[in-house]
Amino acid sequence: MRYRLVIMLLILLAPVCGIHAQDSARQNLTVFAATSLTDVFESLRTAFVEANPDVEILLNFSSSSTLAAQLIQGAPADIFASANELQMDLVVDSGLISADAVEIFAHNQLVLIAPADNPAEIASVKDLTNESVLLVLAAPGTPIRAYTDAMLASHNDIYGDEFFDRVMQNLVSEESNVRQVVTRIALGEADAGIVYQSDAIGDVAEKLRMIEIEPAHNQLASYPIAPLSGAANMKLTLKFIGFILSQDAKPIFAEYGFCSPAILTDIPSEDQTPEPTLETDDGAETPHKHCTAPKSLGG
Repeated sequence: MRYRLVIMLLILLAPVCGIHAQDSARQNLTVFAATSLTDVFESLRTAFVEANPDVEILLNFSSSSTLAAQLIQGAPADIFASANELQMDLVVDSGLISADAVEIFAHNQLVLIAPADNPAEIASVKDLTNESVLLVLAAPGTPIRAYTDAMLASHNDIYGDEFFDRVMQNLVSEESNVRQVVTRIALGEADAGIVYQSDAIGDVAEKLRMIEIEPAHNQLASYPIAPLSGAANMKLTLKFIGFILSQDAKPIFAEYGFCSPAILTDIPSEDQTPEPTLETDDGAETPHKHCTAPKSLGG
């Protein structure tokens, strides 16, 4: 009787032991990434896990400022991917990330959006000062808002010193992240918003009217990525970052409206008029503060 009981216990426990063995063999990775990276990082995760089936990647999306604050307050993570360098610098200054480990992995730019039927007849940034226009932007402190404010202020030289202030008089809502701006405009709850071009393509594009911003005023958003110094599995962490920086990842970034990493070439002296350019890793040059728009934006 005792022998049969032992056999039955072994049979019952065998599947459980197998599950625990499989769980212990899996490698886990936690990535904190900016909201504007949601779609592309989900696709990147799929591609990486297909090649590394023993890996499980947890993606935590929020505004870069929120993620930086969470990390500084002790939230556990292996990788931080920010939508601007300022928030990355804050985490570096906290001692959680080594400055030497930071890499720029993608660029983005701004686009003006309106509902598909465009009831306010928005045709350019200039129209944001029109009477009764309802404007939605991301909240102050987010990278997208910093880029937006800089872009709008750059139009003061053309439309007058008070242009920026006149635009802000039409601001009716400030959202916690860029995806919420897109949602408000897609639902027709406001007349215009400013988002990253990567947020205005895909399934939501049919609900939006997208208006390009002149390259001379657009802002080139840089996306840095780095491992946390206390990453639980540094080998796996560096492997995933290596994939993000690899040639295999570039078509995925392009599909979602991101530009390949680029570096500023030499800036001319004050007595020279040519505009600074960006040189991509394949040697091609594009205008400063501009990258190629996806086809859905007319690029």
